[in-house]
Amino acid sequence: MKQIFLVEDDSEIAKNLTFLLQAEGYGVSRASGQAEASSMLEKARYDLALVDLSLPDGNGFAVCTEIRQLQNIPVIFLTASGDEASVVTGLNMGADDYIIKPFRPRELVARIQAALRKSGAGSGVTEVCGLSVDTGSGLVKKNGKEIFLSALEYRLLLIFASSPGSVITRDRLLGELWDAAGEYVNDNTLTVYIKRLREKIEDDPASPAIIRTVRGIGYRLGGNDAAK
Repeated sequence: MKQIFLVEDDSEIAKNLTFLLQAEGYGVSRASGQAEASSMLEKARYDLALVDLSLPDGNGFAVCTEIRQLQNIPVIFLTASGDEASVVTGLNMGADDYIIKPFRPRELVARIQAALRKSGAGSGVTEVCGLSVDTGSGLVKKNGKEIFLSALEYRLLLIFASSPGSVITRDRLLGELWDAAGEYVNDNTLTVYIKRLREKIEDDPASPAIIRTVRGIGYRLGGNDAAK
């Protein structure tokens, strides 16, 4: 699973971005300022950084410089300003791209995928029970044969693929999923989509081995739970 380093001081924006990126199969670690970002960069490795230009204790330019010194990863600036000078400065400092707030979620995801592909870090494959999920190409295969999923079914599968073997609660799934119209999925709809996804990826949907139910809690990708 690819790890995104998010440097954003606005907690609401950070929350929404985290939900979006986790639903797309990425892990997300967030720093709320320059000092915290510096500390985190020394302790962990990431695959891409999303950096807000305006920070309460510094700025995104300084964070970008530090990233370039410590880790060879793509950097995308998030900025509320369309000021050309700021954009040019960021690109000259080594940023790979920039996106101006407010931005469309799908545009941001596309920019991230493009930056990861360019850096050679875009592909990641999760395999379980003959199912293969390639987050780089977006391909899902079962025993080598491609499976075609709806956008929401694919997003649901990516959440499981981002945490293989871990129990994922229904509350987390409900918080991270939304339908094509941008509305959050309710509990009954989630049950329907779990059923539809199982019908496409399981050998025996009535006795699932890939998306397994953990009674009273949620679901798990693979594993050896007594309950299915």
